[in-house]
Order: sequence, then C-alpha cells, then structure tokens
Amino acid sequence: MNFRIFALTLCSLAVVCSAFAAYPKTNLAPGYEVDPAWPKKPADFAWYVVTGVAVDKQDRVWIFNTSKNDPAVQVYDATTGNYLFGWGAGMFKNPHFIRIDAEGNVWCADYGRHVIRKFSETGKLLLTLGTVDMPGRDETHLNMPTDMAITPNGDVFVTDGYGNNRIVHYDKHGRFIKSWGQLGVGAGDLSQPHAIAMDSKGLLYVCERNNCRIQVFDQDGKSMAQWRNLINPWGITIIPNDEIIVSGSTPARWSERGNLGNPPHDQIVMKFDATGRALEQWAFPLCADGNWKPGMTAWAHGTAVDSKGNLYISDVADDDKEHRVQKFTRLKTEE
Repeated sequence: MNFRIFALTLCSLAVVCSAFAAYPKTNLAPGYEVDPAWPKKPADFAWYVVTGVAVDKQDRVWIFNTSKNDPAVQVYDATTGNYLFGWGAGMFKNPHFIRIDAEGNVWCADYGRHVIRKFSETGKLLLTLGTVDMPGRDETHLNMPTDMAITPNGDVFVTDGYGNNRIVHYDKHGRFIKSWGQLGVGAGDLSQPHAIAMDSKGLLYVCERNNCRIQVFDQDGKSMAQWRNLINPWGITIIPNDEIIVSGSTPARWSERGNLGNPPHDQIVMKFDATGRALEQWAFPLCADGNWKPGMTAWAHGTAVDSKGNLYISDVADDDKEHRVQKFTRLKTEE
C-alpha cells in the first residue's frame, strides 16, 4: 500500500471512529428558529417592500411597508402575532425605517417624499423634518433621508442618506442645529449612510452601505471609530445593554452587477459591543427566486429585537409574491 492510500485509510477510520466518540452534545453557540406562524397578517392585507420594523416598550412589533391600499404602519403582538391596529394608508411614497422614541412617538423616514415625520401612536402627525416633496440640502430641506435616532431629550439625528450623504441634527422642536458629512471614504466622510442608532452614552452608529463600514460619531460630528471588513451594514438596532445588532451581508467589493453589496450575496446578522468587538454572528439562507421558504431572508433590511431576545427581520427584495417580516426565536445555549 502506498503512503497516500495509507494516509487516506487512516483518515477514513478516524472519521468513522469520531462518529461513535462520546463527545458532549452541548450547544454552546447561540441560535435562532423561525416562527413560521408569525405574524397573523389579516388575509385582506397585502405587504409590499417591508422596509422597517421596530419593537416598543410593550413588546409590540411595528411594521413599515410600501402598501398603498392597506395601512403602511401595522402593529402586531410579539408573542401571538395578532394584528393590533394600523394607520397610514396612502400617506407615504417610499417608506424606509421606523423608530419608536422613549415617549412612544413613532418616527417614519420617507425618502420618496424627502421627509422624516413624527406621529403619535395613533397616527396623528406631530412634526415634519424637511420639506414635503421638495429635495434639497439646507436647513429646511432633505434629500431622500433614510433613518433617524432620537435622544432622550427629543433631539433628532437624521441620516440624509440617499441624496446628501450627511447627518443632520435637529432639536426636539424640529429646529436645525447643524449638519456634517460629505461624500467620501475618509474619517468623517459618508457614502450612503443607510441607518443610524444611538447608545446610552449618546454615541451614534452609522451604517454606511457603500463604504462597507459602521462609523461611530459623537454628537458634535467627530468620527470616533470605523468598523471595517466585518459586515456590509443595512439595518441596525441597539438593545438596552448597549449591544449593537446589525443586519446585512458579508463584505463585498464593487462589481459590474451593482453597487457595493446590493444585491447581497448572502445574509448575516452580527452583534457587537460598543468598542466594535464582534460578539456573535448568525447566517440566514438567502432566498432565491421562486424558493421563498420560512427562515430564508431576501435582502434583510429592518432589524429589531424584543425583550426576550427574539429577532425580527424584514425583507425588501422586489418580488411579486413575497414581502415579509419574520420572527426568529432566540434559542438558549446549554452551558
């Protein structure tokens, strides 16, 4: 027997023997399991491009979608999946992210109408940032804004992202305070700031989809850190212990098929601490055309976490059959 065949034989025996080894069958890795029955969307509702999802203090799940005839904002029970209420039919042109502030107000980004709007829980308009249907780059105009982070005192930081590549700071009355950022790749520059979130210390975490990085700013606009080469970030949420949850895809380079990571080639969600250290990563199967199954995601976009650690991901892939938000139940480790 020659050496190569002998070595392969030993390897095969090792594999066979390992199958019978008394390894501890303990799940140390975290995991998620899709709940295919969640949510219980009314049968006569049709979702289209589900861009945003958020969870409030009552563990109600707020869903933001582009449907023209049904409520654009819909609220579901996190546990049962039952539909609770909704509003906003025909109110939005291109909904993007949705956020719930500390007082329970609902903030909606509409990049098609170039505004950020604040609503009461029941859909009463309370405040508009930007000028409706008028793009621009000054103190009273935005250009395709994507997201917003609201401070405890009511100040708002807006990613004026698709058109202006800047961050805009307003006070709680909607008065312009300042803006920063310009198109570029250096520290403090921005390229498609797609989502924004704020931690308990007031630091701002900006998902730059076209720079394949998360950039951290203080509230004066100083760039504090850049997290590169880990994830092409699409959606972001920060849970109460200041851990940062980011959805997107693995890093990609510009190519002929489109802009950076769009369309994505895979789907991941990562958890970071406030220093940028990666704590966990989970991969989800990427939906292929005609193969949309529960547990698969299709251009993961909106990202939220409830009080039990369950994960909610919305899809934005432009498919005529399926537009969804899915609940992924957090599985316990067995330490």
